[in-house]
Amino acid sequence: MNVTNLIDEVIDREGGYSNHKADRGGATRWGITEAVARADGYAGAMHELPRARAVAIYRRLYWTAPGFDRVARRAPRIAAELFDTGVNMGVAVAAAFLQRALNALNRGASHYPDLLLDGRIGAGTLAALDAFLDGRGAGGEAVLLKALEALQGERYVALAERRPANEAFLYGWLANRIGA
Repeated sequence: MNVTNLIDEVIDREGGYSNHKADRGGATRWGITEAVARADGYAGAMHELPRARAVAIYRRLYWTAPGFDRVARRAPRIAAELFDTGVNMGVAVAAAFLQRALNALNRGASHYPDLLLDGRIGAGTLAALDAFLDGRGAGGEAVLLKALEALQGERYVALAERRPANEAFLYGWLANRIGA
């Protein structure tokens, strides 16, 4: 698992420029929203956002800053899922999914203390991940991945239920983000 490959896959999936009327994110290029590009200091037209700039944003804001790189040292497939979820739903949502799944798989806090759902990958979350993986062995990462995808899928359906305009995206979200 290589972050450069993950970024390339996201950019390929997200495509070039988009400004779909039902997308609350507004104009995007390479999957980077205008708000994120502007916060990063980009002042040009969104349809001209350089791919290299998008790559740098993905690496910094969606991989290193949320700590998914630290997860990758322990569980590469989990880190890849967190990255993809973070790109589509926000890194705090992705991190909170990991925390929720670790809490639910903890057998009543018998393997490690339950985590505060703060949406951050800190020392406690990493320690819980280590304990979970040590306790569950090779199959643990696969089960944890299934839990993360289940949480992500449920959130997509809930988004479409709460805002009918999101139904325009539900099929693609499920087809391209779950089990991909």
